[in-house]
Amino acid sequence: MSSRTTYALGGVALLVIVLIVVLVVRWNSDHSLKVQGDGYGPVHDPAVSVLLDSDGAIVLGKANAAKTIDVYEDPMCPNCGSLEHLYGQLIAQKIDQGKLAVRYRLVNFLDQKSGSKDYSTRAVAANECVADAGNGPVYSKFHTALFTTKQPSENGGDLGNEQLAAIAAEAGAPAEVQQCITKGQRVDSARNHAQSAMTTLKAAVGEVRTPTVLDGSNDLNLNDSGWVDKVAP
Repeated sequence: MSSRTTYALGGVALLVIVLIVVLVVRWNSDHSLKVQGDGYGPVHDPAVSVLLDSDGAIVLGKANAAKTIDVYEDPMCPNCGSLEHLYGQLIAQKIDQGKLAVRYRLVNFLDQKSGSKDYSTRAVAANECVADAGNGPVYSKFHTALFTTKQPSENGGDLGNEQLAAIAAEAGAPAEVQQCITKGQRVDSARNHAQSAMTTLKAAVGEVRTPTVLDGSNDLNLNDSGWVDKVAP
């Protein structure tokens, strides 16, 4: 075997080792993050309401909540799923305590990453159907499932309207809400609301990226594991 071939094989082997090390470090980093409020689950308190605003924002919280934040998410976004997995339960606890309300502004720029090419829009529509019924704990349970255990992967399959309706049923949504989802009754309005939310997001932070959490005009640092407690002590 020539020395040139030996060096080439050695270089490939070194590259493989470096790649493995990088992947292990990244895996350990991702799995070292602590789930905040682990075991709490979604919102419990029946006094928590949810409101579908005229601009499509979904406001979850008590009427006298001390603080309201804006959360921008795309239903296909894996980092949004991580946000909900890591901080969703603590956020739910703060909502139940009246310390926090969340104004969800759902977007759909990842439609093309779904198998149906319109999953994000249909999932936003499903969120609107559930929110419009006004039951805070039911919406919280539905939203949590959609962004964690039931979230499809990018460039993979997705969920049909019947599957979205079944998740809503599991969360406690009544038959008329399930029908709203199955028939796609809010798809057109959801598409318009999502586009409007993206325009607002770009104006606020200069780009469309999810997840983004705003406290007023302040773009919160989501890499700070204590951000929820800082915004709603």
